[in-house]
Amino acid sequence: MRDHELHYFEEILLTRKTQIIKNLTGVESEMNQLRELELNDEGDYASVSNDNMVENAIGSQQMHELDEIEAALGKIKAKQYGICEMCEDDIGFQRLKVKPHAKYCIVCRPIVEKNKH
Repeated sequence: MRDHELHYFEEILLTRKTQIIKNLTGVESEMNQLRELELNDEGDYASVSNDNMVENAIGSQQMHELDEIEAALGKIKAKQYGICEMCEDDIGFQRLKVKPHAKYCIVCRPIVEKNKH
């Protein structure tokens, strides 16, 4: 991959990383505010509990994405970015535009996902 392409994807990854960190900070702040509320009845408690579960699920997914972004940024520094972790072929430019932290090419991705289940 050319240097200008690496720089292009690095900028995308850094922007997404910043957004995720901002989101996670906001979620943490909201969760702290919810914990400080006085809950008057079971309906309030159920609503806060449901919100808590949703926020935790979103936070968990974003933490996973953040880990993948960090790994992709490390690959850019090592000049290993855009190489499939399974077959070691290049990951297509269009695939990386859709998912810049992709670990697998379009051929290997379904194989890996099928084996996860």
